Amino acid sequence: MTAAQNEITTETLAELADRVRETHKTLYGKPPEFVVAAPGRVNLIGEHVDYNDGFVLPMAIERYIVMAGSRPDDDNEAQSQFHSISMDSSCRLSSKDSPGNDPTAPGWACYVQGVLAVFEQSVRQAPALNVSFDSTVPLGGGLSSSAALEVATATLLEAATATTLDMREKALICQKAEHVYAGVPCGIMDQFSSVFGKAGELMLLDCRSQEITAVPFGSDDVVLLITNSNVKHELNGGEYAERRSQCDAALKKIGKSTWRDVCMDDVKAARDQLSEPEYKRARHVVGEIQRTTQAADAISAGRWDEVGELMYASHDSLSGDFEVSCPELDLLVDLARDIDSEGGVIGSRMTGGGFGGCTVTLVKKDSAQSLMDALMSRYKAETSIEPSCFTSRPALGAHILSAS
Repeated sequence: MTAAQNEITTETLAELADRVRETHKTLYGKPPEFVVAAPGRVNLIGEHVDYNDGFVLPMAIERYIVMAGSRPDDDNEAQSQFHSISMDSSCRLSSKDSPGNDPTAPGWACYVQGVLAVFEQSVRQAPALNVSFDSTVPLGGGLSSSAALEVATATLLEAATATTLDMREKALICQKAEHVYAGVPCGIMDQFSSVFGKAGELMLLDCRSQEITAVPFGSDDVVLLITNSNVKHELNGGEYAERRSQCDAALKKIGKSTWRDVCMDDVKAARDQLSEPEYKRARHVVGEIQRTTQAADAISAGRWDEVGELMYASHDSLSGDFEVSCPELDLLVDLARDIDSEGGVIGSRMTGGGFGGCTVTLVKKDSAQSLMDALMSRYKAETSIEPSCFTSRPALGAHILSAS
């Protein structure tokens, strides 16, 4: 890890946009006509309940994908050229392509091509574009880099076609692209966070009604510390779908049509009908939905100690009942617990799908740098793995930076 990676600050959105503009001009011989940005997200609490009609409490983070586009000189060009600056890979795409069947296509191509296809199906035909993009959203860390890429693509298409999508429609276009073209049956949280994010606000998202309630992040003295374990465990495949299936089976056996109508007494009453995994998944879902609404209320009232307790309870449930944590994530949370409030820690938990990726820790702003140093050194000492850290407050969602 370089010294820069251990800094609280990072490349600003303006700096990233300037760099993408310059690279685009070098790649394509002219400056971009359209430049857009879409953020990653972190979920403070409410994990693995977005696809179970639950509540989630995410925020957009101050890490973005910036995407620049210009029309090709050849008016008859039918395909768009996309180039990832950080990965130094390119792909030619149209709405009719199937990059998932092309072994030479980069892994990110399915997300872009999916948005192209769904946009044309739902909105209007998109022009061919020369596109370049780069990102400060960590890849594979559970911070929704894929959703940010999808939302950036949709926002670029808005700019290039002079179209203003309904924000909910844009998020759903991107979700459908991930379902159909990337094959990931995700909930709505990631795309909604990238589209609807507002500076200074968390969003309490009702994943059943898709209604958003703003939760002001009222204290200037508190920030989120996001720590990437820099591990992603290779699994046998299908763990995400397996847990969805277990949740669906448990709900059916409990005899309810939605998890929102299930209380913990219902879960206990159905114990004999549920397999052990189904029982544990059900216990997590019901508990996590309740914890999330309680955390939103506590943040609004400035009861930070209560928020911290709910975050730790969420992690324990994700590790023990939903079984999506891993030793490295558990270690990061345990280290934060050990530092505790005397060292500026309010609460900590894993965030994202699990099996690696990041933890999110609520910390006192004045203690953030010393906490980063302590977490990173102790984590490396026990795992021999270099983690990476940064802080964020709630950030602005997807937007057009410039269009000509």
